[in-house]
Amino acid sequence: IQHNNNPFSSFSWMHTSISEILKEKSLKPSRRSLPCLAQSQTHPINLNHFLSVPLSPEPKPEVADLSQSISTSCSLLPPQTGQSTDRNFQALCLCAAEDGKDHYVEETEVSTCETRADESFLLQKPVTRAKLEARTDSLQNPADSSGLFFRDGKKRIDYILVYKKSSPQVEKRCTFEKNLRAEGLMLEKEPSLTNNDIMFVKVHAPWDTLCKYAEQMNIRMPFRKKCYFTDWKSKTLGRCRQIKSWLPRNPMKLDKEALPDLEETDCYTAPFSRARMHHFTINNRETFFSNSTRSRIVHHVLQRTKYEDGKSKMGINRLLGNNTYEAAFPPHEGGYKSRHPIKTHGAQNHRHLLYERWARWGIWYKYQPLDLIRRYFGEKIGLYFAWLGWYTGMLIPAALVGVFVFLYGLFTMDSSQVSKEICEDNTTVMCPMCEETCEPWRLSDSCVYAKVTYLFDNGGTVFFAIFMAIWATVFLEFWKRRRAELTYDWDLIDWEEEEEELRPQFEAKYSRVERVNPISGKPEPFQPFSDKLSRLMVSVSGIFFMISLVLTAVFAVVVFRLIAMEKFASFNWHFVKKNWQFATSGTGVCINFMIIMSLNVVYEKVAYLLTNLEHPRTESEWENSFALKMFLFQFVNLNSSTFYIAFFLGRFAGRPGKYNKLFNRWRLEECHPSGCLIDLCLQMGVIMFFKQIWNNFMELGYPLLQNWWSRRKIKKGGGGGQNVENKTQLPQWEKDWNLQPMNAHGLVDEYLEMVLQFGFTTIFVAAFPLAPLLALLNNIIEIRLDAYKFVTQWRRPMPARATDIGIWHGILEGIGVLAVITNAFVIAITSDYIPRFVYAFKYGPCMDKGHHHQNECLRGYMNSSLSVFDMGDLKNGSQSRYCRYRDYRAPPWSPVPYEFTLQFWHVLAARLAFIIVFEHLVFGIKSFIAYLIPDMPKDLCDRMRREKYLMQEMMYEAELEHLQKERKKNGRRYHHEWP
Repeated sequence: IQHNNNPFSSFSWMHTSISEILKEKSLKPSRRSLPCLAQSQTHPINLNHFLSVPLSPEPKPEVADLSQSISTSCSLLPPQTGQSTDRNFQALCLCAAEDGKDHYVEETEVSTCETRADESFLLQKPVTRAKLEARTDSLQNPADSSGLFFRDGKKRIDYILVYKKSSPQVEKRCTFEKNLRAEGLMLEKEPSLTNNDIMFVKVHAPWDTLCKYAEQMNIRMPFRKKCYFTDWKSKTLGRCRQIKSWLPRNPMKLDKEALPDLEETDCYTAPFSRARMHHFTINNRETFFSNSTRSRIVHHVLQRTKYEDGKSKMGINRLLGNNTYEAAFPPHEGGYKSRHPIKTHGAQNHRHLLYERWARWGIWYKYQPLDLIRRYFGEKIGLYFAWLGWYTGMLIPAALVGVFVFLYGLFTMDSSQVSKEICEDNTTVMCPMCEETCEPWRLSDSCVYAKVTYLFDNGGTVFFAIFMAIWATVFLEFWKRRRAELTYDWDLIDWEEEEEELRPQFEAKYSRVERVNPISGKPEPFQPFSDKLSRLMVSVSGIFFMISLVLTAVFAVVVFRLIAMEKFASFNWHFVKKNWQFATSGTGVCINFMIIMSLNVVYEKVAYLLTNLEHPRTESEWENSFALKMFLFQFVNLNSSTFYIAFFLGRFAGRPGKYNKLFNRWRLEECHPSGCLIDLCLQMGVIMFFKQIWNNFMELGYPLLQNWWSRRKIKKGGGGGQNVENKTQLPQWEKDWNLQPMNAHGLVDEYLEMVLQFGFTTIFVAAFPLAPLLALLNNIIEIRLDAYKFVTQWRRPMPARATDIGIWHGILEGIGVLAVITNAFVIAITSDYIPRFVYAFKYGPCMDKGHHHQNECLRGYMNSSLSVFDMGDLKNGSQSRYCRYRDYRAPPWSPVPYEFTLQFWHVLAARLAFIIVFEHLVFGIKSFIAYLIPDMPKDLCDRMRREKYLMQEMMYEAELEHLQKERKKNGRRYHHEWP
């Protein structure tokens, strides 16, 4: 080294340890140009026809021919005065003439001018129709059948804009498209084959434009293969992999041959820079930026391009709002079905691959291809499906434990002491359920009711409630770790959300009041605090009003139950009269379900109105506000009647001879002698089952019906266009236009459905241990329903980025806290666990014995929990003088008749003590578990730190090698200065 005058030799000697880490002797150009994004690995087998395009110089536009065609078309106008010339037509022709140098402004602009011009201008229509038929023939050509490129078959379509020729907003559209071309985008127009009034604008982003905005948006792109640990950990992992290879293959995993090698996750990434373009592995310019990234860049340009002079006159969203454009969406990558099997011929495109390996019902048991979902739909939708899959997987242990608790109650039902006493007691006469037409009944008549109650109210109830409270904490804590791994794999660790643009409604409302944005430093509209507070108060008042409307609906259901109870108890049909409890609860639940589903429609409109009334500043603020209102409305609507049954049913009924009556007419409802838990269980089971069926039908059935109607109109030629018999003749952009757009609220409806289900699964799970099983079965179907809907029934949404699930994580944590409190009250108040516990240890036959057996200690429990009433006080001429009712009151012959006994106060004290102990115990366990489980795995932290270190070193070595090559290429001698 001392005899070498090259200073770079010393640097290479200094970095020999880095080369050892990377397992490389030297960083050669061939090593840096490894095909990290090689097309043969990135895409499926048959994607070459769609995605691989050889690099070739762009054809130069024929300016002379284009200018001549425009001038000729405009000169066809008859020389008239006054209103003979349409203003929109002049603006459009002028715009086209100014942009004559753009090759992709063709006769479609002229045809638009023709529709806006005088009738004498229609002479050109036969020519346009002939060209249209020629284009139809070219679309049927196998070479251009994909519909994913411009007419030259080289430039990929990155975005589709749709407008109506009859729209009056011609000037805005013309100016907007002119500015898009000025930003570097290329446009090409195509008329619809099924509707003469529809025009499609195909948008393509050239390489230079993609590089320019990728640098501005700090998009991270891969530039080097990842090199992981080479110490004893990697050796241990290698041995574990060898052991796993001997084990049977997991049937839930997808075959590696079935999916492309998405090696973006195996490459180091860095923010793209045009100055350091040589650092990145650019094997093919057409595939370096993925389709979702290209669409995101184009959407970024569309959002920031002006259509009029003014601060706020920009963005595609405003043009969609004022009907300048009808729709704007990225195109799908072709059809999702193929005539050839995927195993032998491979996938045609990523959409076909997603359908075969994700959206088909035959692979319901397989893991989701999250990397492919993220690549096609973006990180925001990918995180939703990752969370949904994680939630579904975590439901498996909860469902197993719930089924075990249910089976325990089923197998021990016949040996239950309480059920035996109810079924074998033929002498106990119960008080009438109504005071006029009802008669006393025997306790043994409710034998079936008591056995069904024991299925859900047994010794495993407390254990399952504690388990589910801990399960909710474990689910959220491990989801944080899973989210951290996904954000690392998907390059979202250093991603910061872009400064959102203001909503058009916000700008229009507060355009006169401005302030300087603390982030961008530019003046922007500002909402005064007094105005914001007043609008927030009105919104909160509206929320409370809607909640009061829910309580009114619950009150109406309560009145219906009271009337139904009286009618069923005195029914002429013996079967209904014997099972009046089931009849009352069942009809009440069905009526309540219909009210819930009806009010949900009203709540959505009210939430939309109140959110717009607040005038949120950005779209994310609007979405969070709308999501919170929808959750509050639907949560209260769904659970208010459940709360009534759990905590109020039978608590204020009074006693025989002194019943509490509603409006002095209807006697309040009582609980069954075996408890009120069966009513709560029936309420939860019916609502959860029917609501899931309804949601699944609306999610899939409604889009299917809409798309079927669109296809029917196309076949009939209802749009005034050609009668297309075969849908395959349509280009891809027209097929996508005929699909349904994604919900206007984004993923709010999807998250809302699952969060409400999470509440049902955890809040009252002590009363219904089969809730996790129903949720698991529903989610298995839900994943494939959503996948089928996204892939086949909806237009491709704009691939958005996100690092978490947003406001929903906080709502889930709140539900977890509420679940602990609710289950404590359900066990203490609704179930008979505490009264049985107090009787067994204080009043039963085991109170003075050392051993405690459940059945022996509960002998005589039913007689202890029923009080005596003298029916002679009613003077109704009954044959039996005494009847029994459920309460802890003194008999009529005691010195203080019908007063609460000491056992009542013991049970009440035990209930309060159980609530306090249960809550503190479970909250302590939850906090301890949350403390033990870190939000990010330690190995992930180490990998991130190591990757950051290696990235800096590789960037330095790559820059050093690049400078050496440049100097060697230019024939310069090496100097001793710093390169």
